[in-house]
Parts: sequence; C-alpha cells; structure tokens
Amino acid sequence: MNLKHLLAAGVALGLMSGAAQAADPVTLQLKWVTQAQFAGYYVAKEKGYYKDADLDVTINPGGPDVAPEQVIAGGGADVIVDWMPAALAAREKGVPLVNVSQPFKKSGLELTCRADTGIKTPTDFKGKTLGVWFSGNEYPFLSWMSKLGYKTDGGPDGVTVIKQGFNVDPLIQKQAACISTMTYNEYWQVIDAGYTPEQLVVFKYEDEGVATLEDGLYVMQDKLKDPAFVAKMAKFVAASMKGWDYAREHPDEAASIVLENDTTGAQTEKHQKRMMAEVAKLLDDKANGKLDVADYERTVKVLTSGGSDPVITKAPEGAYSFALYDAMK
Repeated sequence: MNLKHLLAAGVALGLMSGAAQAADPVTLQLKWVTQAQFAGYYVAKEKGYYKDADLDVTINPGGPDVAPEQVIAGGGADVIVDWMPAALAAREKGVPLVNVSQPFKKSGLELTCRADTGIKTPTDFKGKTLGVWFSGNEYPFLSWMSKLGYKTDGGPDGVTVIKQGFNVDPLIQKQAACISTMTYNEYWQVIDAGYTPEQLVVFKYEDEGVATLEDGLYVMQDKLKDPAFVAKMAKFVAASMKGWDYAREHPDEAASIVLENDTTGAQTEKHQKRMMAEVAKLLDDKANGKLDVADYERTVKVLTSGGSDPVITKAPEGAYSFALYDAMK
C-alpha cells in the first residue's frame, strides 16, 4: 500500500467509524521554534492531511530550553524531530531513540566566517575563535575539528570555542572569526545585518565531508513493539510527507501557514519565505522520507571518527527502523 492508499484507507476508516470514535492523538515535539524548518508538519495539519488520516496531531514548538530527547523520554511526545548526532548520543547514554523517517536528505549546517580574518580554508581555523551551538548541536562540529586534528580547548594548536547563542551576534560584534549558521536561517541574518556575500567565507559541512543527518523523526524503541502505535505513526509519517510535498510545491503558501502558527510573532514573512525556499533544497524528494542506509552509515562514521573523543563510541544497533514503511505496503 503506497502513501496515497494509506491516507485513503485512513479516510475510509474514519468514515466507517463515524464521529463517535475520536481521532488518534499524536504529539510531535519540534527541535526548535515555529519556523519554515518544520513547514511540512504545519501544512499537513492546516490542509487536513492529519485529519483525513484520522489523527489529532498536536505540534509543540521547541526552544533553547527544550531538549526533544528528554521530552520524549519523559512521555511528553510520541515522536520528535531531532538531528541524528544528538539522537545517537542520547541513545548511547540510555535513551533508546529510533529513527523512523528522514525527511531531510541533506545537511544545512555550515560555518560562516568573516573574510577579513584571513580564513580561506579549514587549515586557517588554527588559533581562531569559533562560535558553536551546544545542547546537542555541537557534535558535528566536534567531529569535524577532530578530523582536522584540532583540539577545542583554546590551545595554540587548536581553536577556541565560544558557546554561541541562537543568534549571529558573535560574528557581527567580531567576538568570533566564524559562527555556526544554517543555510536557511542564520546565514541570512548575517546578510540582513549588513554583510555582503563577498565579505563572508562559508564552509558547508556537506562540502567538507563531515555532514550528518538532520531533522529526522524519532520514537522510543519499545513503542515499536505495539502494532497499533506502528499503524498510527505510519499514517502520521505518510500525512507529514504529503505536507512536505505540498510545502515544496507551494513555498510561499507554506511560509504563510507557518506564520499563522507562530504565536510569538517573532517571524517575518520575508525570512520565512526565504527559509522555505532553502529548506526545500534539503528535502528528500525521491523516497518519501525513508532513511537511506548509506546516509545513516556515513553519519555514524563521522560520529565515531573523533579520535580519542568521538561523539559515540561505537556503531549503534537498532537505531533505525523501517517498520512504519513496511506498514504502508
């Protein structure tokens, strides 16, 4: 059964069961605040794709004080959006997260540097101060520095790391030579702050051979033993991917839907439309979000290649599952 048929079956089931039977509740915990990075889920809800699948989906935004791994471990969500490095690190520490879908095929992570620092290649990082996000986002960076042979303790043969807030201030205020940015977000904040692309040198993790998977869907391993949970989440993933397909084809409308769901009022139409256009470049457009095992193995290789300080100490077992896609057949 393909995704279209699965959704149709959901509709038929809903019709047969009648209004007396409540839709299955699903709580999704996002990795970050409401923005076009998560447009597919908001579009799926707005367009009624979840409702058609007999699902009542609650989307909880994230933020600087929200760790999706802790939320789901505490029973606060059925499924979370997370980056694979953070999910695998959490798994190794005792939170058995399993990747069940991978809507994002490519990484949007990059280091953006001021050209006036003289940095032209990664070998020029030595002795420089670099801004890095933490709370699980530091793992790809640490793997890259390990690959380069740089310590991150501020010594003369390495780099100095400053804990970067979720803004671009360290670069604008020249506290750091480079900062972490996403292709769809902070890079454009730097541009909006007055820098031109010619004044910047950008190193994409994809280009440096250290890219890891971002924005996948994860559930707790024991939940996959329950056929009812698997069937429910299969419908959720199918409807979510339909949302992502619509968002990719209608980026401006998707951005508007995101803005309507931003209760903080912090987002702007210009930024969200630009973000949606950039996010679309990262999406998997061939496999309906089914994890590519080669991408998974590349991510694990990056994370275990950290010399004396790898992000994870060994290749995990059982960290992904195709159970939901099998249920769609």
